[in-house]
Amino acid sequence: MPSVMLREHEGKLTLYIAKKDLEAVVVSLEHDASDKWGGKIELDDGSAWYLDPMDAKPKLPKTVRVRRA
Repeated sequence: MPSVMLREHEGKLTLYIAKKDLEAVVVSLEHDASDKWGGKIELDDGSAWYLDPMDAKPKLPKTVRVRRA
């Protein structure tokens, strides 16, 4: 379960994985509502990760733990 950095860059949500030195744009987020945020994350490079859903969108940038989806 790597730690990743979620942040907004130029109006887009991005995910940075330090171990892979990879920064990719999030193209799909399973839950993106005011009462639930997270779930399956799909990136523009074709990879998919899973973030345990949170009660609300966190203040970004934020470091979180994810696992392969």
